[in-house]
Amino acid sequence: MRWAVVRFPGSNCDQDAFHVLKNVLGQEVDYVWHKETSLGAADAIMLPGGFSYGDYLRTGAIARFSPIMGAVKAAAAEGRVVMGICNGFQILCEAGLLPGVLIRNNNLHFRCETVNVRVENADSRFTRGLKAGQVLRIPIAHGEGNYVADAKTLDSLFANKQVLFTYSDAQGLASDASNPNGSARHIAGITNAAGNVLGLMPHPERASEAILGSADGLGIFESVLASETAAAR
Repeated sequence: MRWAVVRFPGSNCDQDAFHVLKNVLGQEVDYVWHKETSLGAADAIMLPGGFSYGDYLRTGAIARFSPIMGAVKAAAAEGRVVMGICNGFQILCEAGLLPGVLIRNNNLHFRCETVNVRVENADSRFTRGLKAGQVLRIPIAHGEGNYVADAKTLDSLFANKQVLFTYSDAQGLASDASNPNGSARHIAGITNAAGNVLGLMPHPERASEAILGSADGLGIFESVLASETAAAR
């Protein structure tokens, strides 16, 4: 697969994502600057974490207007894989590619730690290499990771199995104590209705090599590769 890692002013996880995709998984990867209007021949798009435009106004609120987002929206409509991690998730919500919005953590603190994330749906492009109920150890680093949406939207997300990941404890049990930001119904990651756009607050690219303390995040990337390989047959 060929990946495009989009760089916005203030992105700071772009090199982490590039490293995992190219050096760990052996994929073709290109950086794409936010002012460009084409993603080239990319099969998949990564919107990395960071603080695009300094998080002014709201997280992702300015990045949604970057020229490249027109191409990202078109790619999503075509069914190409789009992954937004942390700030990338925030941008996807602001751009209308995912429902809901990310607001300040309920405790108003920036949280930088490793958390437990439970796999809710193992039948998706992003989780086919994982098991339902499996608990992953993945880092977070955000001040605005509190996912909110109206009750109808939340019900729909769960009913349509668009919620792929929730915060939990090490045994896979969800509680307020295991939720680092107050996210509604402990949501950590969701997809669009078509299942090709993923927004995820935890950082799987920071948990894709054992030397980092956890390689649990690698399964998400490997699932994408396996799904795309199977689709190409």
